[in-house]
Amino acid sequence: MNVDKRGQTKKIPVVDLSDPSDELVAHAVVKASEEWGIFQVVNHGIPADLMRRLQEVGRQFFELPAAEKESVTRPVDSQDIKGYFPKDPKHLKAWDDHLIHNIWPPASINYRYWPNNPSDYSDDGFRDVTEEYTRNVTKLTEKIVEGLGGDEAEYVIRINYYPPSDSVIGAPAHTDLCALALLVSNEVPGLQVFKDDHWFDVEYINSAVIVLLGDQIMRMSNGRYKNVLHRSTMDKEKTRMSWPVLVEPKHGLVVGPLPELTGDENPLKFESLTFQDYVYRKIKKLLRD
Repeated sequence: MNVDKRGQTKKIPVVDLSDPSDELVAHAVVKASEEWGIFQVVNHGIPADLMRRLQEVGRQFFELPAAEKESVTRPVDSQDIKGYFPKDPKHLKAWDDHLIHNIWPPASINYRYWPNNPSDYSDDGFRDVTEEYTRNVTKLTEKIVEGLGGDEAEYVIRINYYPPSDSVIGAPAHTDLCALALLVSNEVPGLQVFKDDHWFDVEYINSAVIVLLGDQIMRMSNGRYKNVLHRSTMDKEKTRMSWPVLVEPKHGLVVGPLPELTGDENPLKFESLTFQDYVYRKIKKLLRD
């Protein structure tokens, strides 16, 4: 694998959701999913001002003193993966601070991990912005992949903060465990995807949403759609931030190839597993497929 941080310039597919032809939009999404596992959507219906406000309150949080940010870390005796996590100098494979918490459905939310400071992170600031963004991003998910959301999915937002550096990778190469990630970023580039033995830079498009297909859609499609390998690089002078929303099956939901996508000419490539079991097996490197 080429590990040069400088990506190639081949363009990632862009899908315009305002196209009046649903058939052409669906064709573009399928083609991008088969060939890349990633695409950008424009004219998606999420207000640009809402995206700006989401980024503003996120930036303000990471500019707080360490003690205030640590108020939303997980308890010492907790195995929870939600909350604020500062970068760890002992693990240089990734070099970011991040804040992660559930945003939908309401029963999955633990407000302990939602910041109270600064003032824009009060009930009238952060919570309002996040809940409004949640309403929009869930609608967008269901528009892109009909039937993916609903009662069987959980939405998790992870806010990544990559300070300036030229010596480390912000996030190492990986595929997402989830079904789908919908990502927005500030204007500082850094996201790269791997295709045809090369890393490609993802072009920054103002107000676009980047859609990355994860492991579960790859498994549901029996390998027809790609789970894109991606990473984040750092900028020498500027801070990069990103806001991926991860769409995950509920932990007890069994996920496997859809029957209509398998048959004599396309035999099963993956076993059906609960999402919780899949995550455990992948982390422990126990998957048989």
